[in-house]
Amino acid sequence: MTQEHIDVAVIGAGVTGLAAARAIAGRGHSVCVLERHPRAGLDTSTHNSGVIHGGMYYPAGTLKARLCVEGRRLLYEFCAEHEVPHARCGKLIVAHDASELPELEALWKRGVANGVEGLELVDRTFIARREPSVHAVAAILSPETGIVNAEELVKTLLRTGQDADVIFLPGTTVAGAERHNGGGMRLQTGREEIIARQVVNAAGLHADEVSRLLGGESFTIYPCRGEYAELTPSRRGLVNSLVYPLPHKHGLGVHVTRTIGNNVILGPTAQYQSRKDDYESDRIRLEEFVEPAQRLLPDVTLADLRLSGSGIRPKIHPPHESFGDFMIRRDSQNPAVVHAAGIESPGLTACLAVGALLGDIVAEAL
Repeated sequence: MTQEHIDVAVIGAGVTGLAAARAIAGRGHSVCVLERHPRAGLDTSTHNSGVIHGGMYYPAGTLKARLCVEGRRLLYEFCAEHEVPHARCGKLIVAHDASELPELEALWKRGVANGVEGLELVDRTFIARREPSVHAVAAILSPETGIVNAEELVKTLLRTGQDADVIFLPGTTVAGAERHNGGGMRLQTGREEIIARQVVNAAGLHADEVSRLLGGESFTIYPCRGEYAELTPSRRGLVNSLVYPLPHKHGLGVHVTRTIGNNVILGPTAQYQSRKDDYESDRIRLEEFVEPAQRLLPDVTLADLRLSGSGIRPKIHPPHESFGDFMIRRDSQNPAVVHAAGIESPGLTACLAVGALLGDIVAEAL
């Protein structure tokens, strides 16, 4: 078995791992990315709404709040530079009736406190001009919110990383790990042995298992499935950009998103489950999307909908809790390990800022 030496091994080639690898390589360090799938970004990174979030949802001072705002700016610049399909289309977060107005105003204040640019409270007249088919009494306009083609983003992060000498190892699972007597970690993959001075755990849904394998601290990733429906092609004209309800306990609510490809999707739902790889069993019936769809678009009927895809969020908090922040820090048990765990929404938006932060943490020990 061959033995390779490298400064940093990144486990997981979603947008977090790929962005981290680019940032680390940009500092002049050697880095490889180990991905169990045959291609990058096949899990959470491409099973989502493809929204570039503004940053108003998250408690002030949290990593989610800060890295979403920073990451959004970086992502727009990256997409423009590398011609990744995207659009700064803006969105409305709506109050259906007067009872929701205090919550809407509180969300607006949180967004302003988080440094989200351009947020406005708008009235029914404004909503009717922008989204004539939407029912709402008031809304927050977030002009900095946008959409991106997540698959193309993954490909471009991978390509630009490889251009910076990142080594990509697809179809590579870490079968074993132990501390190396010269410092760092010894990783066994079945094909080779990799001696890495540091390891970044960006394993998404499996970050808790990888931490245990690396001799790191114990935590739990809770898989939470979100399912989508979509409007039939003849009804896509009912919405012009993005329309969201007020957020609920485990997500941002079933919202309407016009994608880069001009499809219109509704979702995601949120349901904790035991398996991390189960996207399809016991799917929600299409009928269950009608009520949340009609709360935003009253004219939608069952005949206007069809089932679409699903995704699984790697939540770091259990069902009885409503918020868990990103876990981005050095492991408390194994100093050779740096974690990027619980990277759910706004992880896609924040990926470049998350990668830069991981690069900073890694650099402290190289």
